[in-house]
Amino acid sequence: MNWKEENNQLVKRFQFNNFVEAFGFMTQVAIIAEKMNHHPNWSNVYNTVEIKLCTHDAGDVITDKDNQLAAAIDTIKL
Repeated sequence: MNWKEENNQLVKRFQFNNFVEAFGFMTQVAIIAEKMNHHPNWSNVYNTVEIKLCTHDAGDVITDKDNQLAAAIDTIKL
């Protein structure tokens, strides 16, 4: 699934085999996000992680920062 634009956010849902895999993915995203100083809005329910990206400093709209973070997240091996 590709990133979708919804309500001025980039949105993508990731599904894993179990909670441990989902949490491991979130840990990898957290490291990338911290290095980029750009943090996602996300939720996790068991094996599903939903990520929503927008730039709060720009008025909660999609910016290059969001596209860059989305691209970086997509490089994580699932």
